[in-house]
Amino acid sequence: MALTTEHAAWFADTFAKLVDNVGLAVLGKPETIRLVCTALLAEGHVLLEDAPGTGKTSLARALAASVQGTNNRIQFTPDLLPSDVTGVTIYDQQTRQFDFHKGPIFASIVLADEINRASPKTQSALLEVMEESRVTVDGVGHEVGRPFMVIATQNPIEQAGTYRLPEAQLDRFLIKTSIGFPDLDSAEKILAGAAVRNPAGTLSPVVTTKAVADMADLAARVHVDGAVLRYTAQLAQETRHAPETQLGVSIRGSLAMIRAAKVWAAANGRNYVLPDDIKRLAAPVWTHRITIDPEAEFTGMTAEKVLSRVLADVAAPLAKQPVG
Repeated sequence: MALTTEHAAWFADTFAKLVDNVGLAVLGKPETIRLVCTALLAEGHVLLEDAPGTGKTSLARALAASVQGTNNRIQFTPDLLPSDVTGVTIYDQQTRQFDFHKGPIFASIVLADEINRASPKTQSALLEVMEESRVTVDGVGHEVGRPFMVIATQNPIEQAGTYRLPEAQLDRFLIKTSIGFPDLDSAEKILAGAAVRNPAGTLSPVVTTKAVADMADLAARVHVDGAVLRYTAQLAQETRHAPETQLGVSIRGSLAMIRAAKVWAAANGRNYVLPDDIKRLAAPVWTHRITIDPEAEFTGMTAEKVLSRVLADVAAPLAKQPVG
């Protein structure tokens, strides 16, 4: 059943309230907030890569505070173990049974701070839960619930003592984006409120976890025309065929694009996806999935440049609204 225009209007209004609420704590970054909220409602995960002090942790905390659910923060360090993330099974001598003690990954929104500081073994503990929203410990599966979102942060400047995220891990993130430093007006407002150490702590929830799940279900009903699907597949294929790339956009990446585009369309009050939605989301959804050949990288080629060329070369179809 296709999404009705009335449901699309309600979705857009609720989405705007969520973005505005997060914006009370993260000033001057509405587009970044929209992207993170899009990932939440597309039931995906976000990787925030930026310099220290740009508000990565504040953004994650503000979103968690805006959703009436549980939230946990995991500080990734070299000595962090997989069981410190997922949980552990402990034998209870009184009951003579093994009890599962949940780890911090069991929350509606999980902030994985400085994820690249943990060992590859600990990073890989996130693969299953990010893809399937479940954790398997000692052969037993445990659902993390719904909604579930991981917001991971990493600092691209200080690379000493860090572990590069493997392609399989990067592919699990629906969106990779950065916040950047605020403009002059926003910076002045931030300084004026310097007495408040944690602005996200002053926020009140504006949506419940049930509303988030309902919005995700509504977004799944947004119409995507066959021409837009083919356009998306064509773009992804061209990134794989580009001579400068070692690895292009996978099928998982194409599916992620459609999920994100449906939410983006509904957030703009539409019950159908436009080719412009795909173009707008191409960079945050796809650049981290493109691996550049070392020789091409040496000459200054980047994933952003490859993607820009592909978007320019592949003709977009004419926009079509659903019938009825």
